[in-house]
Amino acid sequence: MILMQKTLEAENHLGHRILRWVLAVALISGLAVSTVQVVLDAQRVSSDLKYQAEQTIAMVYDAATQSIFSIDETLGQQVVDGLFALEAINLARISHPDGNELSSRKRSPSQLGFRPITDLIFGKVWVYRETLKRDDNPNVPYGYLEIHLDTAHDAHTWLMRALTTYASGIVIALILGLALFFLFNWLLASPLLRIVNSLKKVDPDHPDEYLLAVPKGHEANELGLWVNATNNLLVAIAESQQKHREAEDRVNELARIDTLTSLPSRDAFMEELQQIIETSKAKHTSFSLMVCGIDDFKSVNEQCGFRTGDLILKTVANRLSANFPADRFALARLGSDQFVIVEKKVRDNFHAAETAEKTLSIVGVPVEAGSHRISMTSTLGISIFPNDACEADRLLQSAEQTMALAKQNSQTRFQFFVASIDQEIRDRKQMEKDLARAIQNQEFHIVYQPQINLETKRVIGAEALLRWKHPEHGFVAPDRFIPIAETSGSIVEIGKWVLEQACKQASLWASAGSYLRIAVNLSAVQLRQDSIVDDILACIAKYQIPPGRLELEVTETSFMTNMTDAVAKLHKLHRAGISIAVDDFGTGYSSLTYLKKMPVQHLKIDKQFIQDLLVNEEDTRIANTIIDLGRSLNLTVIAEGVETAEQEHYLSERGCKLAQGYFFSRPLLPEDFENFVQTFHANIVENNA
Repeated sequence: MILMQKTLEAENHLGHRILRWVLAVALISGLAVSTVQVVLDAQRVSSDLKYQAEQTIAMVYDAATQSIFSIDETLGQQVVDGLFALEAINLARISHPDGNELSSRKRSPSQLGFRPITDLIFGKVWVYRETLKRDDNPNVPYGYLEIHLDTAHDAHTWLMRALTTYASGIVIALILGLALFFLFNWLLASPLLRIVNSLKKVDPDHPDEYLLAVPKGHEANELGLWVNATNNLLVAIAESQQKHREAEDRVNELARIDTLTSLPSRDAFMEELQQIIETSKAKHTSFSLMVCGIDDFKSVNEQCGFRTGDLILKTVANRLSANFPADRFALARLGSDQFVIVEKKVRDNFHAAETAEKTLSIVGVPVEAGSHRISMTSTLGISIFPNDACEADRLLQSAEQTMALAKQNSQTRFQFFVASIDQEIRDRKQMEKDLARAIQNQEFHIVYQPQINLETKRVIGAEALLRWKHPEHGFVAPDRFIPIAETSGSIVEIGKWVLEQACKQASLWASAGSYLRIAVNLSAVQLRQDSIVDDILACIAKYQIPPGRLELEVTETSFMTNMTDAVAKLHKLHRAGISIAVDDFGTGYSSLTYLKKMPVQHLKIDKQFIQDLLVNEEDTRIANTIIDLGRSLNLTVIAEGVETAEQEHYLSERGCKLAQGYFFSRPLLPEDFENFVQTFHANIVENNA
């Protein structure tokens, strides 16, 4: 920043600098002119001295000639004495041609103090010697007249005039310089100083509040124009500063407010969260922090477009704002599909759980987006202050990690933070990396669980199940790594590998005369791929198996997010001859609403309803309902997880057509599966015999 001096030093005053320059120029000019005048005067004095000597000689020439001709010493002495009447003459002599004097007189030159100066200019003595001749005989010299002219008297007069000339020149220069100084100071320096003093009063933050005053008498000249231009510049700067401040305020506002939902942004929320923490510490109270993530939101953007996604986010934000008042809650959007809800005072975890249930129901209300009616689910991670963390960033991180972990368990809609979550998150990240390398390292293999026709007691097909033998951890349960593969996206490549292995095995069994149907699970992530239909059809064509020998199992939740797109793809596969089965039926939320729209041939009762069949009245009632529903819709019902003869008998009596489970066989490797089929059928024949 440039600092303005409060006072102006005298030597820096513009008028003083001008005065010094004017005086210097005036003095130099005056001295130069005076010098010229003095030099000219010196030349004139020299001329006068010469003229005086010539006139003096001419005046006494005849008398001197007569005295030397007649050898009249008296006359000669009179001539010499007459010459001495002139003060400048200090020697006069009349002499014969042989050098003998006729008459002479001499006096010492004047001893004046200025002679060293004037002698340098004019010389000390001028000597004149004139030959004396008569007119009647001009060629014969009769003698000589010699005079010595002292320059001191005329030089003194010249010196006085020179000093006067120099003095007058200096005085005139001083008078002129002072006059110019006062004139300049009056016309320019003083008005400029007043303008500078006015400029010092200008506030840099608000330059237009104090404008410069035009010096009186200078309204129409350059100073007036300069002051007006400066005032215009100050006003322009003030306007620019105002616009800049408004822009900064707008930027700060945008940085603190999410433009889509009008909720506070992450940065603004962290500041508010810190204040809530300080208040809670002072009052010794607890509060809950919930991070809410919309499930499978990415597919909404991919299938319905970003405008629909934005509409969903705005709708959710409006619902949260309407149901959670600001005096008790703090809301924000963390980014993407994640929101955060802080309940500023909670009694215990049960209180926080009630708010979590309310949040789930608020988000779960379907959103009308043009031709789409989109149902959503959400997952919440909850951390409690001060039990889980006392720092703002750590508290939020705990809730975010908890939500990410809860998403891996499709049955968990909300989850509280526990200390082991950090390690679980790290383990999950490592598993994502291991899954990405599993196919390349040939760590996967397929096992097949037989599907039995309960009427004919024959093996009619098999479900292909993926198994992973980790090089360090051994066998990893599918319900542990499949959700992680779906979240990371590696399920697409894994699912393609499973489909190809299953089709290849079906082709090998067909070659051996065993025409079994192969059921393959189709992930929701796979179903969202644009190329999924072509990939499946290409695979069955590659191994030359009839489309009817392939069955695709999809879960209810895999097509709930974008019903239109999922149903369209399944219809294409069904028209190609591929069977469609709904896996884990009864565990979803809207299957009964959409079931008629889907090209489904099979319903699979989830094993959780079979495990307590005949023991738990509610599970038995659900199983019966699904069997009756399948019969009414002309769909084949498959029971999973059959483990006892009682279960098998009951299902057969209730009209369930197909079953699979440990009662018949655990999942088997291909060669073991072939042996099982032969043995199972042989036992049936033997029993019937």
